[in-house]
Amino acid sequence: MPRGTISLMVANNAGKPATPADLINVDEVIGKYYDVVPDPSVPEQRVSFGTSGHRGSSLKTSFNEAHIVAITQAIAEYRKKAGVNGPLYIGRDTHALSEPAWKTAIEVLVANGVRVRIDSRDDFTPTPVVSQAILTHNRAADGTQRFTGDGLADGIVVTPSHNPPTDGGFKYDPVTGGPAPADVTNAIADRANELLGDFKNVKRVPFEQAIKSDLVERFDYRDHYVSDLENVIDFDVIRSSGVRLGIDPLGGASVNYWPLMNEKFNLAIDVVRPQVDPTWSFMTIDHDGKIRMDPSSPYAMKGLVDSLNNGAWDKYDLVGGTDPDADRHGIVCPNWGVMNPNHYIAVCVEYLFGGNRPGWPENAGIGKTLVSSSLIDRVAASINAKLVEVPVGFKWFVDPLFKGEVAFGGEESSGMSFLRKDGRVWTTDKDGLIPDLLAAEITAKTGKNPAQLHQEQVERFGESWYKRVDTPTTLEQKQKFAKLTGDDVAATQLAGEDITAKLTEAPGNHAKIGGLKVTTKNNWFAARPSGTENIYKVYAESFESPEALDKVLAEATEVVDKALAD
Repeated sequence: MPRGTISLMVANNAGKPATPADLINVDEVIGKYYDVVPDPSVPEQRVSFGTSGHRGSSLKTSFNEAHIVAITQAIAEYRKKAGVNGPLYIGRDTHALSEPAWKTAIEVLVANGVRVRIDSRDDFTPTPVVSQAILTHNRAADGTQRFTGDGLADGIVVTPSHNPPTDGGFKYDPVTGGPAPADVTNAIADRANELLGDFKNVKRVPFEQAIKSDLVERFDYRDHYVSDLENVIDFDVIRSSGVRLGIDPLGGASVNYWPLMNEKFNLAIDVVRPQVDPTWSFMTIDHDGKIRMDPSSPYAMKGLVDSLNNGAWDKYDLVGGTDPDADRHGIVCPNWGVMNPNHYIAVCVEYLFGGNRPGWPENAGIGKTLVSSSLIDRVAASINAKLVEVPVGFKWFVDPLFKGEVAFGGEESSGMSFLRKDGRVWTTDKDGLIPDLLAAEITAKTGKNPAQLHQEQVERFGESWYKRVDTPTTLEQKQKFAKLTGDDVAATQLAGEDITAKLTEAPGNHAKIGGLKVTTKNNWFAARPSGTENIYKVYAESFESPEALDKVLAEATEVVDKALAD
């Protein structure tokens, strides 16, 4: 693709049902997990922690038994050095590689004398459920969170989130219950790579022996999490309204959690597609031609939306979705389809901060990533709520949630969490279940679904057009992003408007954004390099028109290319 051009590639089969040719061979994926050994001298085969742990595929020699042995040993050594001597809560999602990696991790943890808490039903465990378990374990008698002292817990979640069926993922949650900060993941990755070439000498206990060890404790994750939900969601208003909520778990870890909510809180939640299939044969293809279980993607959700429009809406007032580890959400409304995550965040913050959470800290702000829609800024200003804008990555919300600086954290990629009704922390990782439940609460309380409320916001604050595009770049240019300053942007206007800010630090916490954000009165763009590919991502929004958005994107690429070329 020529430099300076804008392209958003959509595959010919996007939105179409998966065919046999699109499906993985599960036996091959699992077999290569055990049979293929990575070469530590090859960068693509080393351990690499992104914003959500180590991810890869056994087919590409980037997620194999050796990786998990090395990472787990590094985690065991790290937690010992950090003085974490309580139980380690471990969960897994429904990807084919998740159970093998979960077993490997238990073998290494038990060999290291670590107490491990696994699901009492041998069931799947969503990411937010592990976070909630860690946080409640580490809560002091007075209700505050403990970060030091004896008996603290941490956790591991085995998941590549919404990534394709070929993939595996492995992430560590420290005592804060959320994504580990960079200094922790860097230390774990460095140690894991030292061990990778000699992984067979890492001590392990055979799984059949380890699982019977006194160190492995069974824990009812599902009951623990679901019973606590009434402290974050108003089930009384949902129940009394009779709102009918459909849920599509997208073949993921939340599948068995919704029926227990019905049982405990007398709700009308129906699991639309309860099947779990590691090939995800029931999915429609995502924008790039791959099976990807993203509940906020109109392409991935097209099969569900089509079935709803063909008569299934008779059973539901709205439908929510979660991805395989249930840390992402999707909201589907009648006569609308899948909501843009930015639009739903704006609806949520106006509802939550508009008098419906009186127990929240008085001055707590709204946390958003700096590539999320400016519609959120306009809504925040209208209700006199403080806005805290942070770099991309949910880890930036962990400390602000604990400190009460923000009561809500949301990102453009359909991740959010918010405080309990009494103002204490719920989860410090993204929770895909509570946004779906909140959509039902909002509908019950206001009599309007989130899409209808979004349309009302558009009438008050203006319509915006938002897009993200990817542009090829070089490794050298990617490294230049970290050194950019506002002075590197020579332009004074963007899409015909005067530039009002050139940011390389997030306004909310002054942390480096690893890229650049340029704003005007009605337009903005942000550019940052991918952590895993030789591309940079450009996010842009215009409150003027689709044509203005295209102009912003074109000029953004010119601005970034010029800055990187200097």
